[in-house]
Amino acid sequence: MSAPSIKPASSGTLDLQNVPVTELKGVGPKLAEKLAGIHIHNVLDLLFHLPFRYQDRTRITPIGSLNHGMEAVIEGDILGSAVVFGRRRSLLVKVQDGTGITSLRFYHFSAAQKNNLQDGARIRCFGEGRWGKSGVELYHPEYEIIAHQDKAMADRLTPIYPATEGLHQARLRTMTEQALAMLAKSRSLPDLLPSSLSQQLKFISLEDALGYLHRPPVDASLNEFEVGTHPAQARLAFEELLANYLCLRRLREAADKHAAPSLPEGKPGKGELTKHTLDALPFTLTNAQQRVSKEIARDMAKPTPMLRLVQGDVGSGKTLVAVLAALQAIEHGYQAAIMAPTEILAEQHYLNLEQLLQPLGLDVAFLSGKIKGKQRNIVMEAMQSGQAQLIVGTHALFQDEVAFSKLGLIVVDEQHRFGVHQRLALREKGSSPSEGSKGSTYPHQLIMTATPIPRTLTMSAYADLDCSIIDELPPGRTPVNTILSSDTRRGEIIERIQKACADGKQAYWVCTLIEESETLQLQAAEATYTEMQLLLKGIGIGLIHGRLKPREKADIMHAFKQGELQLLIATTVIEVGVDVPNASLMVIENPERLGLAQLHQLRGRVGRGRTESHCVLLYKAPLSDVAKERLSIMRQSNDGFFIAEKDLEIRGPGEVLGTRQTGLMEFKLADLMRDAHLQPKIKLWAEKIRAENPELIEPLIKRWLAGSEQYGHV
Repeated sequence: MSAPSIKPASSGTLDLQNVPVTELKGVGPKLAEKLAGIHIHNVLDLLFHLPFRYQDRTRITPIGSLNHGMEAVIEGDILGSAVVFGRRRSLLVKVQDGTGITSLRFYHFSAAQKNNLQDGARIRCFGEGRWGKSGVELYHPEYEIIAHQDKAMADRLTPIYPATEGLHQARLRTMTEQALAMLAKSRSLPDLLPSSLSQQLKFISLEDALGYLHRPPVDASLNEFEVGTHPAQARLAFEELLANYLCLRRLREAADKHAAPSLPEGKPGKGELTKHTLDALPFTLTNAQQRVSKEIARDMAKPTPMLRLVQGDVGSGKTLVAVLAALQAIEHGYQAAIMAPTEILAEQHYLNLEQLLQPLGLDVAFLSGKIKGKQRNIVMEAMQSGQAQLIVGTHALFQDEVAFSKLGLIVVDEQHRFGVHQRLALREKGSSPSEGSKGSTYPHQLIMTATPIPRTLTMSAYADLDCSIIDELPPGRTPVNTILSSDTRRGEIIERIQKACADGKQAYWVCTLIEESETLQLQAAEATYTEMQLLLKGIGIGLIHGRLKPREKADIMHAFKQGELQLLIATTVIEVGVDVPNASLMVIENPERLGLAQLHQLRGRVGRGRTESHCVLLYKAPLSDVAKERLSIMRQSNDGFFIAEKDLEIRGPGEVLGTRQTGLMEFKLADLMRDAHLQPKIKLWAEKIRAENPELIEPLIKRWLAGSEQYGHV
């Protein structure tokens, strides 16, 4: 396979990745700081900062044809301007052409701006028509005073860039023009895709793709741009996804070069701990649990670190699979750590595992950020001495001052809450001097999620991991009947809870905020708790939310599990990990504000026993079309993988994976759902490049991922 030659920019040319934005005309320290806030540090960053939509400003629309919601360029004479006072002070400018009169309205304006908009001046402006007091108005339009009526219109589509406060579109366009001129002059941006790849996939050159996307001709298809199928977008998206995949593969390659403790199944304790645990269970493992457990056991027997992702729907028994892996490590004299993303989930794991494993004589410890003082010192000493064999906690487990004695296995629950860089930090935290060789020994890693991840996302987001799926639920689980109900029927729902609790059943009522919020108009947990106490006499009611102390939360959950409380008012802290088989009714208020995956997780708290269970989605009308579609999907299906695919279609990968919080995958152009069809080709070509053109890997990663936090360890 032929590969393009990659040479330093020749004499007299510029390497745009080494040219800071301050070299551009008009970019001083303050503007450079704003640009750095959106990850633009050099001229190449600016070229790869691509528009997210386009506007057609190539023709003038008669004012008489303006409609609400229409984006348009208008041109006319200023009839007059005045500062008007209503609910908000605003500058109102009247403009007329031969077809009608409209108003421009500015809520933020200066005296100089007001003086510039003089009666009789000719103005051309662009904005979106909205209904106002004087009819269709343009709010804060872009405008210019023009001296001649025949001033040329734009001859290309106008790009709209991702921006930040104080960084205006006009400034971004001016800077991009300079960057494109530099690119045309320097010719210093090599194509890093093998020529055979570009020929086979009919890709245009990188330089042509960038030029087209920054300055598309007027006949370019806005529809193709909107759906992301234009060849210029496909060319860049492919290269970005390829760089991402190569980077993750390189992470895995680096991990495989490290040593890990070899922990063969059944030795040296001959699997006694595992055998006793399985014998004590009132059920047998499903076929899927057995298959995944064997995959994990094989990985842990190897002398290189396991990096395995286990996916399984709500209630599929992932925690038990993790426990069996932990016992395998403990039997070899190593410690195991289980990390959960929230305090309440970590506490639930701790209480359940302590009950399960104490009869075996195992020491289970718990550590979270809220455990302080003497108690914290006791736990940390038990971890450091090796007395604590299984340690359960939140991310506090991997703070700098926390040390393990001999960590053999790390289990990360709800992986989508953590980023790549956190995976790497966990591995480093558990490293220890390698026995009999140079370097370090790293613990095995088992990563779990009850948020099923569509295969297309797994291929891109977790290319550094092996994947297992628990695709079978334990026998006896009853599908949950999901009902949509407007909050106008709130009274009927409360009566239903009264009857269910009187019949010996238990229920959850989930709210999305702790305190009342007038602006969001949401029923909050504290207000609902007070209301239910007044309406449901004789029923034990508990309130649980994230601001309670750990002991208080544990006590309330224990009382609910024991049946001392019949109704639990809760925030979404109960999303995962809570297991009360007798709870058969759940009400979720304002479900339209939550993602499908989160709703599915919450719904999974009921239907855990053999009683018919129901989930009421109590929405606030009117619903948007998207909200109706999402809630309809919840009513149709109990299949987590189907729901995850739909969630991905509606919300995009950043929300599904939680990456807006963790910074896991901040793509410049690629979209994992839209570009899913490219994934098989990306995997194929990435492996070819790894085998035949390894010299391309570093430049590709540097071009697309330089400076990204999650790749800092690469």
